[in-house]
Amino acid sequence: MEKIRMNKNRMNHEVKRIQRVYAERDASGRKALYEWHRPEIIQQDAARRRIAATLLANTIGRDISKVRVLDVGCGSGTFLRTLVEWGAYPENLVGTELLTDRLKKAQQCSAPGIDWHIGELDFAESDRFDLVVTNTVFSSILDKAIRTQLATDMWRVLKPGGWIMVFDFRYNNPSNRKVRKVTRQELRGYWPAIDERYQTLLLAPPIARRLASAPYLISELLTGFIPLLRSHFIYMAQKGQN
Repeated sequence: MEKIRMNKNRMNHEVKRIQRVYAERDASGRKALYEWHRPEIIQQDAARRRIAATLLANTIGRDISKVRVLDVGCGSGTFLRTLVEWGAYPENLVGTELLTDRLKKAQQCSAPGIDWHIGELDFAESDRFDLVVTNTVFSSILDKAIRTQLATDMWRVLKPGGWIMVFDFRYNNPSNRKVRKVTRQELRGYWPAIDERYQTLLLAPPIARRLASAPYLISELLTGFIPLLRSHFIYMAQKGQN
């Protein structure tokens, strides 16, 4: 009982820290760097959608209408709305979030039928989802034990034969110590996958911002021919049959 209480206290501390980080970012004006209309954001979103679509088609299949999906840390629901565009049925989608204001926005902007939850994954029974997704969530968690617990919870709710998909940062940001990189080796340590996929993508944001007004082809060439400049990755891990 004492261990459970300590874990809860540790989780609560990390959640409050994350909430402060996002509140400070929004108050500082840095949120403007990620606005949807910025040329580099448009370019990054297109590349991310293209690669995610290819990976999903090659793993869970082209018909995702009956795929049950959990988006952990769903933010304002962008990825779940993308899945609906690609053919997923809203009633098969679930989003969780720690930040109440983001979850409210997700509910307001998304198709009716999606199930929304605030907080952890305690609500979900084991072996429930065909796909469990998380986007730039692990890098926001600095506490190693909380990262491990999240990974354990994601694996628990994933069906045998299902896939986990992680989109996150490859590198630490020297100017932002409130996030921490995620490595392929770290993710492999969390899940005993029977199959995996790993693909790097996106030109590092500081470079992408500098090239925002340059011809689109320049960024594409740098991203394509210099892999070290790719700042993010998508990792997929498949759970074996029981």
